[in-house]
Amino acid sequence: MSETEQQATRKRPTGRRGGDSGTRQAILDAARDLFAQHGHNGASLRAIAGRAGVDTGLIRHFFGDKNGLIAATLADSTSAPEQLAAALQGDPATAGERLVGAYLDLWESPDTGPAVAAVFRSAVTSPQAADLLRETFRPRLQERVLGAETPTPADAARVSGIALAVSHLMGIAIARYVLKADPIAGMSRDELVRITGPVVQHYLTGAALT
Repeated sequence: MSETEQQATRKRPTGRRGGDSGTRQAILDAARDLFAQHGHNGASLRAIAGRAGVDTGLIRHFFGDKNGLIAATLADSTSAPEQLAAALQGDPATAGERLVGAYLDLWESPDTGPAVAAVFRSAVTSPQAADLLRETFRPRLQERVLGAETPTPADAARVSGIALAVSHLMGIAIARYVLKADPIAGMSRDELVRITGPVVQHYLTGAALT
């Protein structure tokens, strides 16, 4: 057992915290602190449980496995939904290019890129992490775009368009940043925005492709 784990274990009280929401947030706070100190590989579930004052079984109850906890921690702290939502504000005629640019910026910025990549890696290797990511990102993005967490029937077309646009951009991210497949990996950001923007615009507004 590492020194970090020994210290965390000595501090952990027995029993459970009262209230699921408080317990879940305590685990997220502890995970965020220890991931920042020791990295995702260096922080064990035992140490995180000790910092949060819970049993490791509660981590598995809320998050399934370590990948699920990583995804939930990063999704809880990242500003990605807010940045994408902000890109959709303004002139609807240029929303496609703005969204593509904002999405590429998330991956390429030193401030957000590592977190986005970590969330993505966790989601593609753990079904539980993927579920948690969807449950976290989708309501936050919808709430900021539509002004409400639960869309109305009138919002259905817009929600579907946003979902298709983001799915398309995820495919580009796999090719560009994960597989590093040419020609997508070799394109400049501006070129990729120019080529992909009209397709994403079609998803968002139904504009004809030319």
